[in-house]
Amino acid sequence: MTQETNGLKHYLITGGAGFIGSNLCLELLSQGHAVTVLDNFFSGKRENLAFVQDHEGFSERFTLVEGDIRDLELLTRLFGETHFDAVFHMAAIGSVPLSVEKPLFTHEVNATGTLNILESARKHQSGTVVFSGSCAVYGDEPTLPKQESMAAVPISPYASQKYLGELYARNYHDLFQLPVVCLRYFNVFGQHQDPASLYAAVIPIFISRLLRGEAPSIFGDGEQSRDFIYVKDVVRANILASQADSSQHGKVFNIGGGKQTSLNELYRSIQELLPSELSACYEAERAGDIRYSYADVSLAQKGLGFSADYSVQQGLADSIAWYRAHLGNPSS
Repeated sequence: MTQETNGLKHYLITGGAGFIGSNLCLELLSQGHAVTVLDNFFSGKRENLAFVQDHEGFSERFTLVEGDIRDLELLTRLFGETHFDAVFHMAAIGSVPLSVEKPLFTHEVNATGTLNILESARKHQSGTVVFSGSCAVYGDEPTLPKQESMAAVPISPYASQKYLGELYARNYHDLFQLPVVCLRYFNVFGQHQDPASLYAAVIPIFISRLLRGEAPSIFGDGEQSRDFIYVKDVVRANILASQADSSQHGKVFNIGGGKQTSLNELYRSIQELLPSELSACYEAERAGDIRYSYADVSLAQKGLGFSADYSVQQGLADSIAWYRAHLGNPSS
């Protein structure tokens, strides 16, 4: 697994075949670095990594390890054979409904798996660990905007597991001086986000159904709002976190656009960009859905030098172009 990198940095991405991980992998390889991806393909897709073969010089700096973050023996071997300048820990079961259905299984991946990564990084003295957290830890506490100083009130096993990952990360920083940064993602969207998943996010569902000439559903009145952030901004936030000064280690940062967009506004924007005149179907509000959410991003601006470069409109335009190309839409 060890690669000669001629002085270039070598990064590990757990869950690197997933939505955000594959976008990060593309960016790091484009910058000339070496990347190892660890993925068991539970939700990640091999086609998300097809770009490795499509770009000259990428394959020489890329290693794919098919495996599970629950496999401590595998992690010991992986971390022991290669020094990683940073570890981007993105592997997770990212579904709230599945965490409710199978809390023990998702705990093993999201909590114990995270502990395995932290312990492996500590034992082998890797570079900074960047943990992919979630705004789900805020629960449905109504205060806006969401600030990192607020008490966590997770209302699902998934949210609890992500919060536990943050707590373990803080323990490993405080007790063992492991350099670690936690990022609480808000509503990330963009290329490689699977619209066919049972638990797909709203933007790929809206786009894919309208491309097929089908009306998507909006649950409730559509005035519930989210803080949508384009995946390329999240990739940049991860890279900035990996480069953060030691004074920022052990901290948690919101990663969002810092703005509210209602589902009705979102749908109208996608209609205009496609364009489409299909009206959405409104259905009963789903139990447990959070009404309003958006991030205070001032800590990330101050501590990481991060703020979103892409507006929601710009990210949607890029995403639609990608879905047109990859869904085989006849009208593209």
